[in-house]
Amino acid sequence: MNYALNIALAFLISASLSTFLGPRIIPMLRNLKIGQTIREDGPRSHLAKTGTPTMGGIIFIISLTVSILLLGKLTPDVLLVLASTLSFGAVGFIDDFLKVVKKRNLGLRAYQKILCQLIASALIIAYGFYFKEGLQEFYIPFMGNLTIQLGIFTIPFFLIVILGTVNAVNLTDGLDGLATGISIIVFSTFGVMLSILEKWDLSILAFALVGALLGFILFNYKPAKVFMGDTGSLALGGALASLAVISELTFFIPLVAGVFFVETLSVMLQVGYFKLTKKRLFRMAPLHHHYEQKGWGELKVVWSFWAASVLFALTGLLVF
Repeated sequence: MNYALNIALAFLISASLSTFLGPRIIPMLRNLKIGQTIREDGPRSHLAKTGTPTMGGIIFIISLTVSILLLGKLTPDVLLVLASTLSFGAVGFIDDFLKVVKKRNLGLRAYQKILCQLIASALIIAYGFYFKEGLQEFYIPFMGNLTIQLGIFTIPFFLIVILGTVNAVNLTDGLDGLATGISIIVFSTFGVMLSILEKWDLSILAFALVGALLGFILFNYKPAKVFMGDTGSLALGGALASLAVISELTFFIPLVAGVFFVETLSVMLQVGYFKLTKKRLFRMAPLHHHYEQKGWGELKVVWSFWAASVLFALTGLLVF
């Protein structure tokens, strides 16, 4: 009962903090002229969003951190996930800062971003191995309680998982409320799984993040008053990757977070197909832009992707 109470309190504190901070941080971002610049090669309808405050991810990052410090048990697992969230959030913050101050829409150069992410990943993996004695086992979806060990391939596998997950969330953050809503569904699902596994410290953290995101989406839903920016999307990716890895649920990421996975796959297919044929497989990638270009309204795309995320999440729970 105490665990359930702690989960509820963490959720309510995070949600309340996020709701409280939004109307205070958003005007600060606007006054500092921290506004979003829109990709010139993106959908033309997005040009109207130019100047909308970005870096709003700090709202739910602060809310999560304060909530966990107040109520969460600061176990090594929780510290790992917080470190991952803050580390990748810091990389995103630098990227957003360069976009705003330098007026360079792409922010960090590709090699700089990958290098920063590799450093953050390496620190997290080293920390996890020190406290978790190797993190060798992984639950396999559709296989009951079956687990596998990867031996010497564990470290490169973790690097792929962390970098892939972090950038998948980043790619999905392209429409008002899209990545936020999907993240709420994904972290709620992992929170339930962690409760079933009785990993209560991580479950508290997962639901604290859900609460923080629910407060944030009040300002991020169309028409968005603030964008999470790379500060938020990279932080969410770091939280998701580390949460799944540390709880041995790594192989559930492509299932529970299936929309993130599909969005990334659409970009890979688009690039590969274009290199082979000099033609586009989709009208625009990531996939949510493809449907926009087909004439779908932004809300229709967002709600459809949310619905797909719910189906992925339910499937994950059913086979868990």
